[in-house]
Amino acid sequence: MTLREPAISNKQNTSFVILIASAAALGGFLFGFDTAVINGAVAALSKAFNANSVMTGFAVSCALLGSALGAFVAGSIADRQGRLKTMIIASIFFTLSAIGSGIAFTIWDFILWRALGGVAVGMASVIAPAYIAEVAPAHLRGRLGSLQQLAIVVGIFIALLCNYFIALGAGGSAEAPFWFAISAWRWMFWTEIPPAILYGIFALKIPESPRYLVAQGRRKEAAIVLEKVLGGDIQAKLEDIHRTVLTERKPQFSDLLSRRGGLLPIVWIGMGLSILQQFVGINVIFYYSSVLWRAVGFSERNSLLITVITGVVNIVTTLIAIATVDKFGRKPLLLIGSIGMTVTLGALAVVFGNAPIDPATGNPTLPGTSGIIALLAANLYVVFFGFSWGPIVWVLLGEIFNNRIRAAALSLAAAAQWIANFIVSTTFPPLLQYFGLGSAYGLYTTAAAISIFFVAFFIRETKGKELEEM
Repeated sequence: MTLREPAISNKQNTSFVILIASAAALGGFLFGFDTAVINGAVAALSKAFNANSVMTGFAVSCALLGSALGAFVAGSIADRQGRLKTMIIASIFFTLSAIGSGIAFTIWDFILWRALGGVAVGMASVIAPAYIAEVAPAHLRGRLGSLQQLAIVVGIFIALLCNYFIALGAGGSAEAPFWFAISAWRWMFWTEIPPAILYGIFALKIPESPRYLVAQGRRKEAAIVLEKVLGGDIQAKLEDIHRTVLTERKPQFSDLLSRRGGLLPIVWIGMGLSILQQFVGINVIFYYSSVLWRAVGFSERNSLLITVITGVVNIVTTLIAIATVDKFGRKPLLLIGSIGMTVTLGALAVVFGNAPIDPATGNPTLPGTSGIIALLAANLYVVFFGFSWGPIVWVLLGEIFNNRIRAAALSLAAAAQWIANFIVSTTFPPLLQYFGLGSAYGLYTTAAAISIFFVAFFIRETKGKELEEM
């Protein structure tokens, strides 16, 4: 069965939807890969370019500013040019960024290439959940929407795994020469090139979103796609989409404003979800975990291995979310995750806050049971995030906005997410240097506690509802 063959049964309809959703979610894979590949290269970059902690933090997080820009413009590009062309543009940017980051000569051109990759990440973070939400039937939408997060965590895991084996092949250090006497950290970035190209190829093979086609007045093409996705009589569904899609003019960001001025409440809720997802500090684990574990006494090789184990934990918990999101709903999973993150982050704050400082290195040390507690708490934190705020936020961002504002609202929410990510990632190295890990994790614990009340008071359940009901 090729990507464009019509389905002739419900089973084939489901298989077809899973296939095209998985192809779109490859953008999530690159999203995860691109943001995590820096993990194993941070220390080597710092030495190669003689960068201080502030500059190192910016080199890591500059991609996030690009991501905010990419997310902000992705909605308008997707509404003008279509979901698939947006994916192709992102694929080109991913490829160029991977090549350029590996050949960087100074910290400044490295920052430029990483920012370009960030633009691609931002575009992928908007277009994948929007596309999946628009092609998926209601009863599958939660699970298929979770494919985005599954792809992200698999991308993170593969990036960490590549980093580990490349460093291992270079004698245990990212600074050492690898193939062709080129530094290992450069090869870490080049491993992104094959999936980046594959993403563009997949985008050329899958069908356009039926909701975009209706908005462009291409009802016949939309009907063909809906027949492949849903099967049976799709005229009623086509009319529902037509009634809810704004066809008289192009969607604008002004659509997000209420009559009284200011953003619509639902847009604020989407932005709140995005910001809290980052303020709980999850990306500190994935961007800086190798640095973190080296700071408390693990070797570089063992630190990279721990990050690989954390990546596996993240994948397993995301699979749990996929299996349960359409059964238990979005809100219960978010609440459980928020409570679990608050407890585990609090444990990390206490352990690191009371850890003795090694006078030789200035880093905290975790002898005996303290190190075990920190390792368990960090991985349990990933568990609670992995089945809740990781995947569920992306599912909700694809669902909570109505058809008229979805692309624009998703762009704004995703841009807010990347700015929040930038703030967290940029401030972590100075926090680590000047205030210690205990203070940093104390801030993330506070954000996790706030998320409990945010979910309880502002999030409504969307399980089983059609997008046209939002």
